[in-house]
Amino acid sequence: MLTVVTATYNRAHTLPRLFDSLLQQTRLDFEWVVVDDGSTDETESLLKDFQAQATFSMRVIKQKNAGKHVAINSGVQASSGAWVYFVDSDDALTVDAVEVFTSAATSDKHKTTVGYCYRKQAFSGNIVGRLPDGSTEELTVMNPTAAGNYYAGDLAYIFKRTALIKHPFPVFAGEKFVPELLIWNRVSDEGVIKFFGNKVLYLCEYLEDGYSANFSSMLRRNPLGFGVYYKHQILREKSVVRKTKCLIRYVQCLVFSMTKERVS
Repeated sequence: MLTVVTATYNRAHTLPRLFDSLLQQTRLDFEWVVVDDGSTDETESLLKDFQAQATFSMRVIKQKNAGKHVAINSGVQASSGAWVYFVDSDDALTVDAVEVFTSAATSDKHKTTVGYCYRKQAFSGNIVGRLPDGSTEELTVMNPTAAGNYYAGDLAYIFKRTALIKHPFPVFAGEKFVPELLIWNRVSDEGVIKFFGNKVLYLCEYLEDGYSANFSSMLRRNPLGFGVYYKHQILREKSVVRKTKCLIRYVQCLVFSMTKERVS
């Protein structure tokens, strides 16, 4: 079974779009685990309505606001599926997302596979990042760091649950964010991740109050989380330029963690 895990915080205005995309799936043999990270809007009542309407298995977990990474840890722990698909609360899936993944996973004879990756497409219709050469569906094996550099944009990952259980997000007191790539890379150390460079299964948009639009303040608020990421990323990157950028960011994190530079 596939488990779709969604961490949400005050996204009652976007959750219906995701829920509708799940209702429209061509295969309904999946579960949806939603972790409400202490929302103060109408999320709680909305999720109860969703549970009454859902044509698939659905679970809701409510926790005090602790950050997306903690919510993801909770969602993975609560998942029943052998595979976990992380879908943000302001995004959606294509109608064939579950079917396409299920077909790939059931036909895959390689026991070392720990993940599958597909492309994200903006609701406007543009694929996020770089398009690979060629018109046929591209299947490539690489690690998340190399993939991020190659595709130059966010990607949609589905990981084996056992690998995610082995590599939870670290939690730091007073901080609410850790870059996801830290864990995606650690999962890739457990086996092979297969990338389908021309297949879109994920629809998205970037909100003004999202993490991508607030990098500078996020770095100042979460220097320990970003610090552990950049420290490990120095060794992950291949080019000297990228290694140097990670080193500079790591030094910034050290400074922010030792001074009063954090944003309140």
